[in-house]
Amino acid sequence: MFIEVLKSKIGHAVITQAQLHYEGSITIDSDILKAVGIIPGEKVHVLNENTGNRLETYVIAGNPASGVICLNGPAARHGYPGDRLIILSYGLFEPAEAKHLVPKIVYLDSKNKIKKS
Repeated sequence: MFIEVLKSKIGHAVITQAQLHYEGSITIDSDILKAVGIIPGEKVHVLNENTGNRLETYVIAGNPASGVICLNGPAARHGYPGDRLIILSYGLFEPAEAKHLVPKIVYLDSKNKIKKS
């Protein structure tokens, strides 16, 4: 049996763009993705701290050191530039392995630079 457990968290991300006319996803600075071990195409939960909206989508890698956090397609209806997000990814683990898992967590500043990991 496998259980779903938090593996990665990006806290206090600030939406920099919202592109409604796109197929859908969230674009995240590739340096941030690397820091938390999220890969392009991975499913994430996106929680908007300002509105309470919560959605599932997949990740697109943005330019490194750009600070980009962009909601694309229908996801763009769930937040506006300046809103703060929590972005979570989960993994499937056997319970014995999950007990020892330490999630990779980073917190971002107002420019989406890593300030604490």
